Amino acid sequence: MAEPLIIRPADLDDINTIGFLVQQIWPDAYGAILTHEQLQYMINLFYSPASLRRQMVDDHHQFIIVEEGEEAIGFAAWSAIDEPGVFKLHKLYVLPGQQGKGLGKSLLQFIFDEIRAKDGQLLRLNVNRHNKARQFYERMGFVVTKEEDVPIGEGYFMNDYVMEVKVPG
Repeated sequence: MAEPLIIRPADLDDINTIGFLVQQIWPDAYGAILTHEQLQYMINLFYSPASLRRQMVDDHHQFIIVEEGEEAIGFAAWSAIDEPGVFKLHKLYVLPGQQGKGLGKSLLQFIFDEIRAKDGQLLRLNVNRHNKARQFYERMGFVVTKEEDVPIGEGYFMNDYVMEVKVPG
């Protein structure tokens, strides 16, 4: 019998867990897209303990973790932005061996429920133009609204699609 899935809010005590998940997920998600150097640079930039703390405390990103039994197998983060009714999905990652089981859809549904309760009407995200996650987001109703190249330092850019979906319900 499979362990029950739990989606729960994450807090500062979960920073190391999120960092551990990233070390397992990012090489699979981006290893064929980014150079090893850019991959390591971005992991440090976005997922160092200090960066995750800043995102949680200063930037007010809401983090959640999905667990199977006692094991963390994915996470997501989102926040309100400076447009009324619009929220931004900053992160949604599931361990490679757990993908294709509906976890991403469950995480998105949880986020939709949370932002709908705050009068959210639109969820926006950025996804790398070469990341297979784009197809997942399209299946979830997101549409590409534009392309952008975001400088992140050290001469690196995030070459992304911006995607949006109306919050269902």
